[in-house]
Amino acid sequence: MSTIDLAGEAVSVGDIFEKTIEGIRLRVYKPSEQINLPILIFYHGGCFVSGDFETHDRQLRQLANLGSILVVAVDYRLAPEHVYPAAHDDAAKAAQIVREHASSWGGNPDNITIAGDSAGGHLALVTCLRLKKQGHWMPKRQVLIYPMLDAKGTSNSYKKFGDDYVITRDALLSGFEAYLSNLPSDHPEASPLYRDDFECLPETYIITAEFDPLVDEGETLFRRLLESGVEVQCRRYLGVNHGFFQLAGISKAGRRAIQDVASIVSN
Repeated sequence: MSTIDLAGEAVSVGDIFEKTIEGIRLRVYKPSEQINLPILIFYHGGCFVSGDFETHDRQLRQLANLGSILVVAVDYRLAPEHVYPAAHDDAAKAAQIVREHASSWGGNPDNITIAGDSAGGHLALVTCLRLKKQGHWMPKRQVLIYPMLDAKGTSNSYKKFGDDYVITRDALLSGFEAYLSNLPSDHPEASPLYRDDFECLPETYIITAEFDPLVDEGETLFRRLLESGVEVQCRRYLGVNHGFFQLAGISKAGRRAIQDVASIVSN
């Protein structure tokens, strides 16, 4: 049984359609005929080597309906066929495309949240940092769901939870290795946890899981953003491991997390 089967029901959404713009494939979830909806740009997880529209479809359907949100899923290039900076460049380009086109789909381009889980959380953070550097526009907020932030996997939780909780240390680090190729693991876009340019990032929400190798780095990012003056909240979900956001069909915490993200984005 795949995680897709554990994600809960594929609830019906007002309209779901796909667009390919400038080579980037997007899937748009539009819950109603309303216009000026909050927009959620979502980068899926999968350790940079897996994941697609289908692996995260059921969560995104629920988010669209629960929050009355225009959700836009991004299909970015994966390793090992495509190495750095392919996924980062696709993520950043997708954000620009959504900003330019979303009003024609019923979204409010001045109310964009950039989000993702695991590798997607990494891409969300780096996309926000790239947008900040460009200086043209910024999303209203970012939501980082157990993001992959340290390509070396040096935190204590990597040692503590790296072997026994489904998504292992080896799975996470081998994904980094496949994608980063020859890029040094301490490069600022390989391990964004250690960057020193977090000032002026948008309002940030971080979700961590108690038994996740990544729990320490997510919570370290929370502290680093606080020190940088960023408005940030971090919520640790207890009793769950990495990937629980995809398990709403069997996990109360998974259902709660989807409701929480919908509430954050719709505010």
